[in-house]
Amino acid sequence: MDNIIISLIVGIVALIVGIGVTIMVQKKLATSKAKTIIDEATSEAENIKKTKILEAREEELKIKSEAEKQANSRMAKIQQQEAKMKQRELQLNQQQSENQRQRNDIEATKANLENQFSIVESKKAELDKLKRAAQEELEHISGLSSEEAKEKLVESLKDEAKTAAASYINDIMDEAKMTANKEAKRIVVQSIQRVATETAIENSVTVFHIDSDEIKGRIIGREGRNIRALEAATGIEIIVDDTPEAIVLSGFDPVRRETARLALHQLVADGRIHPARIEEVVAKVRKQLEEEIIETGKRTAIDLGIHGLHPDLIRLVGKMKYRSSYGQNLLQHARETANLCAIMASELGLNPKKARRAGLLHDIGKVPDEDPELPHAILGMKLAEKYKEKPEICNAIGAHHDEIEQTTLLAPIVQVCDAISGARPGARREIVEAYIKRLNDLEQLALSYPGVIKTYAIQAGRELRVIVGADKIDDLETEQLSAEIAKRIQDEMTYPGQVKITVIRETRSVSFAK
Repeated sequence: MDNIIISLIVGIVALIVGIGVTIMVQKKLATSKAKTIIDEATSEAENIKKTKILEAREEELKIKSEAEKQANSRMAKIQQQEAKMKQRELQLNQQQSENQRQRNDIEATKANLENQFSIVESKKAELDKLKRAAQEELEHISGLSSEEAKEKLVESLKDEAKTAAASYINDIMDEAKMTANKEAKRIVVQSIQRVATETAIENSVTVFHIDSDEIKGRIIGREGRNIRALEAATGIEIIVDDTPEAIVLSGFDPVRRETARLALHQLVADGRIHPARIEEVVAKVRKQLEEEIIETGKRTAIDLGIHGLHPDLIRLVGKMKYRSSYGQNLLQHARETANLCAIMASELGLNPKKARRAGLLHDIGKVPDEDPELPHAILGMKLAEKYKEKPEICNAIGAHHDEIEQTTLLAPIVQVCDAISGARPGARREIVEAYIKRLNDLEQLALSYPGVIKTYAIQAGRELRVIVGADKIDDLETEQLSAEIAKRIQDEMTYPGQVKITVIRETRSVSFAK
């Protein structure tokens, strides 16, 4: 047991000694390794130090070189500035010497001028004496004072200036008229070219086509009761003759003719034709036609871009569709006039919307619900005023046939465009020979009166202008002549619408410069 313990102790001691030896060896190795690392680090630090010292020396040399370059550059600039300063100083010295020389010259010139001025003053005094003496001599010879002579001279110059000014003004006015006529023609032609519409197709009768002639008997009815009921309900004369498969509806009112045509169409299609049915169908068609008139007016206003029209004015516009003037459909004429007015107003720098509105409404006096004894232009103006149209629109409507004075620029535009639309080829249907003959008859009738020099039928025969001699007829006789010609035309001639007779009496003074 003791031996075991001893051996254990010996083993433990040996183990401890071995461990201690190992530790010592490792310690020596670590110490050696650490020393090696320290030596390497010291060597590397020395190398880095040397490198940094070299880099610092190079940077120092570089900075020193750059500083020397900058110093040399600044020195060169300073030298250049010094050279410029010396050159400028030299120039200033030269300028100063030149100024001194000029000052001396000026002083000399001044002294010379003073001498000459004194000479001129003395001569001027002598001239004044001579002038006064000559003036006294002239006044003595002419018997006029100087003031009177001045007045006569001024008067003669005024007369010459007035004559020259009048000639100059006449030249300017002639040139302005030529330019204005040329520009006006351009605008009118351009407006006409930009509007294209169909020709006249309306008349005073409507032909109703039927499938067979046996329907004519049913339309006439027993002892003519059906046709009498239809005529009484529509106010249209129905002509049933030998014309095959056709019945003629005759009447001056296109609305009534259209009512009769539509009523006949429904009656023939339905087959039931008797007085009670006729009255029922006519009433129904009249209501439908009234709705169509309103719809036509609305569509026309929308197509032309016109807003805010009173409902009654819209109805009157739609009613124009069933009215014609000289064979020209009135609604088509109004639309064409409205477009022409808008184009011409745009060319002249005016409001095209107002012009289009006035052009559309200018003939509403031809389709009133009532028929007062007024010209259609005045009646149309009153209707426009009644339905709250603007004053310039109302004036343009009322003045487009010169019944009232034109107060706005819209009025002559509407007047011109109305004439363009009515006078263009194909707008209104009339036999050419009869038309020319009527115009010639108008002119010859007026020319037959004593004192009449010339006559002109204008505006498609709507106006007759009579020029009389101022030495043959006085102002009172011109009024009597106008009334006599109007009465004679009314009694002896047949014409559409109305004819305006204008008698012109003027005095002219003509002189010639040779």
